[in-house]
Amino acid sequence: MPARYLIPTGISRALLTLFVLSAPLAFGNDDDPRAREVGVAPGIYEPGRLNAITDVAGVKVGQVSIIEGDDIRTGVTAILPHGGNLYQDKVPAGYAQGNGYGKMMGTTQVIELGELETPVLLTNTLSVAEAAAGSIEWTLAQPGNERVRSVNAVVGETNDANINNIRARAVQAEHAIEAISAATDGAVDEGSVGAAMGTVTFGWKGGIGTSSRVLPEADGGFTVGVLVQTNYGGELHIMGVPMSPDALASATQRVPQDPTPDGSIMIIIATDAPLSDRNLHRLASRSFLGLARTGSAMSNGSGDYALAFSTAETVRRTPERREQGHTIEAWPNDLMTPLFQAVVEATEEAIYNALFKASDVRGVNGDRHPQLPVGGVIQILRERGVIE
Repeated sequence: MPARYLIPTGISRALLTLFVLSAPLAFGNDDDPRAREVGVAPGIYEPGRLNAITDVAGVKVGQVSIIEGDDIRTGVTAILPHGGNLYQDKVPAGYAQGNGYGKMMGTTQVIELGELETPVLLTNTLSVAEAAAGSIEWTLAQPGNERVRSVNAVVGETNDANINNIRARAVQAEHAIEAISAATDGAVDEGSVGAAMGTVTFGWKGGIGTSSRVLPEADGGFTVGVLVQTNYGGELHIMGVPMSPDALASATQRVPQDPTPDGSIMIIIATDAPLSDRNLHRLASRSFLGLARTGSAMSNGSGDYALAFSTAETVRRTPERREQGHTIEAWPNDLMTPLFQAVVEATEEAIYNALFKASDVRGVNGDRHPQLPVGGVIQILRERGVIE
């Protein structure tokens, strides 16, 4: 799925034209491998065909990246649980919070009702309102929603002000609508794209990353997919091996900028397992174990948020089930452990993919935030005997 970019050409914002960038201007890094392609494959379960959140049938992802002048590097990423009318056919959802220094709009209603009725949008900190406006506008325009008078837009964010001129508030409602409309169920672009155009992780360039796990038939045969927007810090570890800035710099002569422990991450989890909203909350909370494996302590200045939803038809909140009552047969508590294991593994690998696929971005104040030196990482892991 190609990322979409907005390039200003001296015309008004309303007349901006969408382009697919050529290689010299592209910010998503297609040259470096994904983590698994070099043997960085955490866990015991196998990924799905795409190793992406879109391995969960029906899930779609769309992204818009906004690049203007020398200082606008931001965007929107949209995740759709299914391609139908989300407001009418709501999906059960659960929300979990690590450290709460951040924002995820719409979570109180998710907590209260245990369901999701809009796409999940990710953007930057000061553009949550605009993204929500786009989500609401898109939802109201869907056939069948002519009488809808309340919409719970769910929007998460990370602060991309190290690279993006965040006070310019470049993201507009139409960008959110474009991201939703562009969503597909194919491969997902990773790295410096969409909502992660301007993010920084462990001092290196952050990004969008995704991964999935498929359980054995004996454990239900379900798929768990994760998408992350990384913008946090700490002490980077990959497959349990510390990746100190000094070690990576000596291997590559590249130095990260400001490896602060503060920052944020958004973790979006999809599964086709027929889970109740209560067990989706439990699933979401386990994703923080995957985050911790990468070296995060969920610092005082971080915002760590996870939202999980189920696409299973048997637990979908259709109008008939909401109005007439319906007994839903959800997956039992005693069989949840394999799903917990799957979400931990997929979260960890999604974060690695975000770092591996991110590319250098020069943004506000001329600062350059280099991509993780993947060659140096591979060298260290080989020296430690973690990969061949």
